[in-house]
Amino acid sequence: MHVLMICGSPKPRGNTMRLLQTVASELEALGVTSEIASIGRDPIAGCMGCGACSRNGHHCIVGDELVEGLKERMASADALVVGTPVYYAHPNGALLACLDRFFYSADSAIFRTKPYAAIAVARRAGTVASFDVLNKYPTIMDMPVVGNRYWNDAFGRAPGEVEADEEGMAIMRQLARNLAWLLRCIEAGRAAGVPDPAPHDPVMTNFVR
Repeated sequence: MHVLMICGSPKPRGNTMRLLQTVASELEALGVTSEIASIGRDPIAGCMGCGACSRNGHHCIVGDELVEGLKERMASADALVVGTPVYYAHPNGALLACLDRFFYSADSAIFRTKPYAAIAVARRAGTVASFDVLNKYPTIMDMPVVGNRYWNDAFGRAPGEVEADEEGMAIMRQLARNLAWLLRCIEAGRAAGVPDPAPHDPVMTNFVR
């Protein structure tokens, strides 16, 4: 079992990365491998809604290595965790640009039935709103969302401050346990012959005609 994690912070040693590393460490202790992909510092173009990806084999027309690379990694992963810093009461804009194209252009089969979790970290406010935004992606891709005993958020401003949020760090460790448990349940179900849910035929209703 392998988990792909996306760090939505341009800071390689920031609080978002530290939270994801905490999840990764707990997963490793539970026998689940993981990798953390960072969006980096380079500008990221957003989705243009051009629809070209639906006609050219799910390749985004922008064609940067970041989004295409994430799709390749996701295809071989068993779960996805996305972490974001909160700069202005919502997820990092660069991360949203990346995720819009990542989810929109990819073949939905690389996401379907794979567990998902979102993480947000802020100095003070905006984590719950960011958590809500990030959870819109899996709930349109047939991905089970991993719950916790509290929302997956933590608090800190300067790099490393998040480690003083003892509750937030405990939440990250519990998230890893819940994720590992769900992955094992899915694996056991398939081994027992429980089939994945059958997808429905695509139906689209436009309200403006």
